[in-house]
Amino acid sequence: MTIRSITPIALDLPFEVGGPKSQFAGRPRQMAMRLVCVETEDGIVGWGDAFGYAVWPATRVALEKLVAPMAIGRNEDDIAGLMDDLQRKLHIVGRTGPAVYALSGLDIALWDIAGKKAGKSVSALLGGARRTSVPAYASLVRYGDAALVAKNAKAAVARGFKAIKLHEITVTEVKAAREAVGPDIKIMMDTNCPWTVDEALAVAAQVKPYDLLWLEEPVFPPEDFKALARVRREGGIAVSAGENAMSPADFRAMFEAGAVDVAQPSVTKIGGISEMMRIYRLALEHGVTLVPHSPYFGPGLLASKHMAATFERETMVEYSFVELGASPMGDAIAVNDGRIAVPTGPGLGRDPDAEMIVRYRVE
Repeated sequence: MTIRSITPIALDLPFEVGGPKSQFAGRPRQMAMRLVCVETEDGIVGWGDAFGYAVWPATRVALEKLVAPMAIGRNEDDIAGLMDDLQRKLHIVGRTGPAVYALSGLDIALWDIAGKKAGKSVSALLGGARRTSVPAYASLVRYGDAALVAKNAKAAVARGFKAIKLHEITVTEVKAAREAVGPDIKIMMDTNCPWTVDEALAVAAQVKPYDLLWLEEPVFPPEDFKALARVRREGGIAVSAGENAMSPADFRAMFEAGAVDVAQPSVTKIGGISEMMRIYRLALEHGVTLVPHSPYFGPGLLASKHMAATFERETMVEYSFVELGASPMGDAIAVNDGRIAVPTGPGLGRDPDAEMIVRYRVE
């Protein structure tokens, strides 16, 4: 009943995006899987997922130098007590960023272990799945090119998706997407925090004719909930945000400010399943829809599906619209007719493929 080891593992997977790959921090975008492998003294292995992106080396250090020394030897059954203790001890290094990403990976792995020990799925541990599959929306990369947006939006619909999220910032691309897919497909616009309130309101007016389901993260900084609330109040389009929020307390402030219609916590960034379910309960109290931010292909996506399956109302999960050259999770993350099945096996329901870990592992 103790944690024996915590090991960070990074995979660099081959992928295509239907156009040129963007760059971040001077390097082409990678499709990385940031695994956290936790093993108990009695040999049970759980798998977690820590948000990494270009900051993964720092998240790895946080796991190895901070989280692991504090968690190894602790009781894996006491998820709530352990995670609360680590959150308190690590608050001094920041309430978001690599330390919290590391905690997120640990928490997901502990829930995987708990399910395996109990012989139950994570959704069963969370109160029981209300559905066997959940709808997924296609989350396109940013192309900045109307022709590529139209091409990939059509491709997503051809693969069965009923909703598409654009990562664009101009009306030209939104118009192209709507014309490409017709009036019956849901379209969302994720802008990644680029504007002032006045700029966001101007763009909202321009894109309003194209019937967006929501406008995501339209203002900078993302924690300016007063500004976000004004865009929601005056823009005429539902507003979503939350992937950059720090904690349940941050979401409470967001909800109390009337800032969003849709909350989007990311299980690999917010502190794992434990924190995300707290946020779900807060969202219920405030009448806010929760749609998981989940643009990844590992245990984080599986965790997001398990949680969404337990929600009172059906909600979509995010699915990165890329062509993977290799999928360590296999058919556990396959989308069929716009829906993705919720695993029924113990824990998260699927471990990463061991051979693929060897093949695609990077240091």
